[in-house]
Amino acid sequence: MNPKALKREKRTNRGKMDITFLAIVLILLTIGLVMLFSASYAYSLEYYGNSYKFITRQLVLGAAGVAAMLICSKIDYHFWRKFAWAFYLVVLAILVLLLILPPMVEGMDVKRWLVIGPVNFQPSELAKLAVILLFSSLIAANYKQIKNFGFLIILLAILGVTCGLIVMEPHLSATVLVFGIGVVLLIVGGLPKRYILGGLGAGVLGVVALIASGAISYGSDRIKYWLDPWADPTDKGFQTIQSLLAIGSGNIMGRGIGQSRQKHLWVPEPHNDFIFSIVCEELGLVGAVVIIILFCLLVWRGFTIAMHAPDKFGSLMAVGLTFQVGLQAMLNIWVVTNTIPNTGISLPFFSYGGTSLFILLAEMGIVLSISRSANIDKT
Repeated sequence: MNPKALKREKRTNRGKMDITFLAIVLILLTIGLVMLFSASYAYSLEYYGNSYKFITRQLVLGAAGVAAMLICSKIDYHFWRKFAWAFYLVVLAILVLLLILPPMVEGMDVKRWLVIGPVNFQPSELAKLAVILLFSSLIAANYKQIKNFGFLIILLAILGVTCGLIVMEPHLSATVLVFGIGVVLLIVGGLPKRYILGGLGAGVLGVVALIASGAISYGSDRIKYWLDPWADPTDKGFQTIQSLLAIGSGNIMGRGIGQSRQKHLWVPEPHNDFIFSIVCEELGLVGAVVIIILFCLLVWRGFTIAMHAPDKFGSLMAVGLTFQVGLQAMLNIWVVTNTIPNTGISLPFFSYGGTSLFILLAEMGIVLSISRSANIDKT
């Protein structure tokens, strides 16, 4: 049998999806939906006259996302490789268009959101997937050239253009995520250490230079009020202060689901980036630790799938998609606990954003598709 026919046969003889990974995703999703309703109903009632406004949309798109996840788990993951360049170029065009058009969300000076009728989402969510797909495809096809400086320049140019467009929105947290994903895929792809250290150094210096030059002027303010939120307790530092009060009042076991006080118009928009503070208040240290452990288990199982993937493309895709969730969760928790400056980053499976949740669940479906071909215990 020739190599191409053998490869087709291997793709046809796909096994069962990884039940452990699926279970962790569904557990996180379930807890996330419960906590979203608990965190959002007071805010939703006050500003929209409907306690169910946010949870209703999240439930609908969450259910659609689960369906998309199961569908994607059935599709051979190699199918997406055909569209790597096309998808990336479309996302790049959207990012450019976003900068040209005026802000689409009323009252917002930033250009992070694309509004198409009832659909409202951040194209940076698609940019993460586009970089993962394209990097995985290019590195898998040219893995012997990863040490070639010319090939590395192409990859860095792709990453640099994408990050540059996102940081101009400005959206620093999404920039950090996309950059981190790109670096991790280069490391997994076999990039020499000297290049890794040089790239990380250049990236850090680039962000510092942008903040210092005023290109992302909001960055310096956020660092100032990160170091001392009490310098402006009624405005710039208000959200951080209220978040820390919520976390502290949860103690060990929490006040109980639905019993948060800070969600009653103290923590601004508690259903979005700072939902973890409400989680800590209602579920306490024990609940917060359980959720962190679940995210760690998701990353562990995703990396296990990557290690047993039948080819480099599948391995890189699984690493990229799983690392994205882990890094985003870690950065969100750090922001909410004031470990790092507030960068406006959502908590996967928890924060409000139906379109974002739909995309995330579809991505988890791709990981499950890879697991069907991985040689691991799936019970």
